[in-house]
Amino acid sequence: MVGQEHVLQALINALDHDRLHHAYLFTGTRGVGKTTIARILAKCLNCEQGVSSQPCGECSSCLEIAEGRSVDLLEVDAASRTKVEDTRELLDNVQYAPTHSRYKVYLIDEVHMLSGHSFNALLKTLEEPPPHVKFLLATTDPQKLPATILSRCLQFNLKNMPPEQIVGHLGSVLTQEMVSYDEPSLWLLGRAANGSMRDALSLTDQAIAFGSGSLSESDVRSMLGTVDLSFVYQVLEAVASGEPAAVLEIVARMSEHAPDFEGSLDELISLVHRVAIAQVVPDAIDNSWGDAQRTGQVAALITAEDAQLFYQIAVNGKRDIALAPDPRSGFEMILLRMLAFRPAAMIDDSLGPEDIQPAQSRVQAATAGEGGDPVKKSHEAAAAVVESAPVMHTESAPVAPTPLVEHIPETRQVAPQKSPQKPAPLVAREPTPGSSSATGEAFALEDLKPANWPQLLEQLGLLGIVYNIASHCVLRSRHENQLDLVLDAGNASLFNTGHSEKIRLAMENYFGQSLKLTIEAGEPDSETPAKRLERLKLERQREAVAEIEGDPLLQRLIQRFDGELDRASIAPMDP
Repeated sequence: MVGQEHVLQALINALDHDRLHHAYLFTGTRGVGKTTIARILAKCLNCEQGVSSQPCGECSSCLEIAEGRSVDLLEVDAASRTKVEDTRELLDNVQYAPTHSRYKVYLIDEVHMLSGHSFNALLKTLEEPPPHVKFLLATTDPQKLPATILSRCLQFNLKNMPPEQIVGHLGSVLTQEMVSYDEPSLWLLGRAANGSMRDALSLTDQAIAFGSGSLSESDVRSMLGTVDLSFVYQVLEAVASGEPAAVLEIVARMSEHAPDFEGSLDELISLVHRVAIAQVVPDAIDNSWGDAQRTGQVAALITAEDAQLFYQIAVNGKRDIALAPDPRSGFEMILLRMLAFRPAAMIDDSLGPEDIQPAQSRVQAATAGEGGDPVKKSHEAAAAVVESAPVMHTESAPVAPTPLVEHIPETRQVAPQKSPQKPAPLVAREPTPGSSSATGEAFALEDLKPANWPQLLEQLGLLGIVYNIASHCVLRSRHENQLDLVLDAGNASLFNTGHSEKIRLAMENYFGQSLKLTIEAGEPDSETPAKRLERLKLERQREAVAEIEGDPLLQRLIQRFDGELDRASIAPMDP
């Protein structure tokens, strides 16, 4: 039961403490041990030494179950007995006691294949079976089981096994069987099994026959159709060097061995993943393939940004390769995409035009010299080198290479939030509520006019819906301590007298005298503070967009990289 410790712990505790359920449901993909664990559980239940988590394996009951001839263990293939008549015939004998075992065990495999009527016939017996009956159900698709069945079973989900566990178990089995093998061949089988121990054992048997009684990496690769890992290294090195001709030549040599190009793409993704780990945590390089040194050398050729780009393109290519006319052309297009979408340059404030080096020069610099830690070289290369891919020019209008970092340190930050340039003087023309001009010195009641009502509103300290109501009002008139406000009718649905009272109290606290306040819904004859604030925001947004569009550095960058300005991302700075 490799990799299923979570299921074993629950069953062991239940058996040892006599807390048995009448129905167990084992779920999981193919080859993870559903039927096997059900048979072992049947041994535990019917062992003549007693119910325990360690059956003796030597009594008549254990031997009969192991040999498949126990009359009290009824194994049913639900895929071939889907009719309700088969289920009823099976359940007719439930009431009878077991022949000579402790329990009569019903093991129903692929139980989701039963028909709806079969489930209905099974339902009552499954809910209240006789004390001498246990049901063990196994399925690869528990979603197809009715909820009434699921609620009557203890469900255990068996997990897919990772390659590490499969390789460990295969090594143990081959050692006991005295079959010679090398570790890389086991890793090939473990990955090809895709989480299924049964598939791994079947592939191992096939590989032993293919290799005349032994396992070697070359034989297993030939049997599985996987490409030699050296080709994958060569492909990634050619892509890192920016050499399309070399990439296509390597793929042509790969095709002579009739490889599985989809499997080769998986190997490439795995290699890029290991390279990225080598760049971030050098000590974590997996040496299970015996190639940690070469992985470190490849990590020295590319930057961390390129590794992430290659990984993303390769992962997305797995989805598209099935749509290609043939796997080879799809694999080639993925590699060419890696070359085409590499950034032409990475601009850094600390670098000048003389620091930009071609990709080939960067690769030569990274690989120059012998000895030293290759992973350390990758970090130094990533920190000190700026890559530059060839720039495409049209034949009709050749363009001479121009420095990409010209005058950048002075006006580099073009985003309006970070621009060191002086913001547009919007507040100087008309104060924005909440600014220093709007919340300046207090004024007397005699100075209150419709024109300065917005400034007063920002000093009252109103919050929430009360502020929202007041911001949609205009001051119609003031006569001594009598104030008349008009509320925009379109925003009067939530207004009530309580809001009017809170606004009056806030104004009394501000002016220090009693006031009378009336608020009537209607059509304001002037701009409300809310509309005024909205108008000012739109004006400032338009001026911010105009200022960004007029920036000469931004225009050169757009022209140089054939870019486009995302106007929705521009936001004016706070005054």
